[in-house]
Amino acid sequence: VSCKQESASNSEIKSFELPELLLAEDGTPVRTAEQWQAGRRGEVLELFREYVYGKVPDVNPEIRYVVTFSDDHALCGTAKMKEVDMQITWKGDTVSVSMLIYLPCGVETPVPLFLGLNFYGNHTIHMDQNISLTRNYLRNKPEYCIFDHKATEKSRGVGAFRWPVERILARGYGLVTIYYGDLDPDFDDGFKNGIHGLLDSHDLPRDSSAWGSISAWAWGLSRAMDYFEQDPDIDHQKVALTGHSRLGKTSLWAGARDERFALVISNNSGCGGAALSRRKSGERLTDINTSFPHWFAGRFHSYNDREQDLPVDQHMLMALIAPRPLYVASARNDDWADPTGEYLSLFYSAEVYRLFGFDVPENRELPLVNKPVHTGRLAYHIRSGNHGIGRYDWENYLDFADEQFRLK
Repeated sequence: VSCKQESASNSEIKSFELPELLLAEDGTPVRTAEQWQAGRRGEVLELFREYVYGKVPDVNPEIRYVVTFSDDHALCGTAKMKEVDMQITWKGDTVSVSMLIYLPCGVETPVPLFLGLNFYGNHTIHMDQNISLTRNYLRNKPEYCIFDHKATEKSRGVGAFRWPVERILARGYGLVTIYYGDLDPDFDDGFKNGIHGLLDSHDLPRDSSAWGSISAWAWGLSRAMDYFEQDPDIDHQKVALTGHSRLGKTSLWAGARDERFALVISNNSGCGGAALSRRKSGERLTDINTSFPHWFAGRFHSYNDREQDLPVDQHMLMALIAPRPLYVASARNDDWADPTGEYLSLFYSAEVYRLFGFDVPENRELPLVNKPVHTGRLAYHIRSGNHGIGRYDWENYLDFADEQFRLK
């Protein structure tokens, strides 16, 4: 695909050529959903493993799910709350990951839910005093009362503005969140801690296609889904996976890898997430790989300043989510995440959704600010404001889930 597109932030015309999405590696055109599912999808998935996010080690750790706390009358009687420890054991060592689960009270049937990783600990998403303080390493954030990389009571509920728990429950959904640092700490530690430290082989040099932190976080989301399949209170066939910023990159990769997630949401995920790399607008590969060298496979770094040589681009990542519903969201002032590139990625992924018989967006121009667009199983909005996630975003995601889950 060759195209010219006006930048969201200036009048410069950017030209780029995207890899062919519907052309198999042997040169065969892909013209049906069956061809995509049986062949081309697997090829594209493997390219992302090899060149971008990295390959998960071929190991099978023991995983136990232990309920460590429960309250059937949480949040003034509106919710059932529990904490479940995901205990991952390999070769005698264990990493413990805490899942915080809220489900609406008074519901007799299994409930659909939203699943998302959080940045600063489960205890930051709500003032609920029963939420355990995160025990693992935290990035320092003075405005969140986080110092010395440790959780304190002062940081309880400081991120609640990103997590409208009561509203999600009132709409009939559960909410599950995991502190992403429980899975793998977000700093360049040479992959010595968290899931990497547990599951990697440390006897051999690290391969250029070994998994980075985004893959580790995505792997953990799939292990949460394993638990949902065992919990009779949860409708595991209606799990909406969501993430913001680097965790939006993670939700896209997790949703691409694991087809059990029924709906996938990317909020302001930018470079390495929803935005097209070849547009070279906003944050670029060199920027992200320099600032966060641990997020991606080592091989991804070799494409710094030569995005056009990558065998994939991010529209292909979104296509891996087809035919499941996909929502991409941007913010008007978030030029670093390249809103135009995020929308175009969704637009060009629609080639695959069209194979499945769904209506797809026909307008390549960025939609109007604060005017969400839903077409078939694809949705997009660009809201006013800056990089972040808030009530406006959540209301649109809840509306989209209502719409899509009724169709299933």
